[in-house]
Amino acid sequence: MESVARSQSAADPGASASNDKTLIYRQSRWTRLTHWLWAISLFFMLLSGLQIFNARPQLYIGKESGFDYNNTIFAIGAENTNAGPRGYTDIFGHRFDTTGVLGWSGPAGQETSRAFPSWATIPSYYDLGTARVIHFFFAWILTTTLIVWFVASTVNGHLRRDLAPRLDDLKRLPQDIVDHAKLKFHHTREYNTLQKMAYGGVLFVLLPLMIITGLAMSPSMNAVLPFLNDLLGGRQTARTIHFTVMVLLVGFFIIHILMIVAAGPINELRSIITGWYRTDPPAQDDKPVERSA
Repeated sequence: MESVARSQSAADPGASASNDKTLIYRQSRWTRLTHWLWAISLFFMLLSGLQIFNARPQLYIGKESGFDYNNTIFAIGAENTNAGPRGYTDIFGHRFDTTGVLGWSGPAGQETSRAFPSWATIPSYYDLGTARVIHFFFAWILTTTLIVWFVASTVNGHLRRDLAPRLDDLKRLPQDIVDHAKLKFHHTREYNTLQKMAYGGVLFVLLPLMIITGLAMSPSMNAVLPFLNDLLGGRQTARTIHFTVMVLLVGFFIIHILMIVAAGPINELRSIITGWYRTDPPAQDDKPVERSA
């Protein structure tokens, strides 16, 4: 990631001549490529993952599960009531009616018992085999790209220069929180403190944890890394962590989109598509006041 004023030069033959010093080259081609690869991969992994979850719409804590165990912490299902079939969601023993969205959904007169509705899964119809193929394909794309990105960003200094919070960043954190709460954004080349913390949490905590828990659920990987399953508390606990990470990533995505809209969607999208970003005009120093005799 680099910052240069936009001008017509041999280094950037496609750029038009401009004296606008607020337009900088903020996102490199590599940053933009990995951003969209991760976005596409996570989209297909989410929807295919919900299809996989529909095969057993319960989450447990522990190494085993079944009728003889009382370790369910989350469940989606349907039940017959006096008012007809109703969908429900259980969270730590508390049941909520989610008919029409979770547990029981579908077109009027064609509702079926289904954890997540057809519009939220890939494929839309029940096909566990296809969902697993799609899920694993994009999981490997995400994993490979993340590893390459990490190595390259360490070598070229991107991690240290742009993502690692500094002491000054931490000092600015309270004011940064206040500014975001007031929807007051500063458009600069550098990421602000909350951006660094959010991106760092996703790149170095959530995505690696999702990959590790995914590997822990794989029987073939259990033979290669037998300790991984035990380290995470068992396959059922790993599945629960995997699902929780997915929910956190969806939450990050929603907040990310809201911040893009609030900060100026055209400028933000131009940055991640073309690399060019418009910053705030530089502050003008006050002119000295002439004193009269």
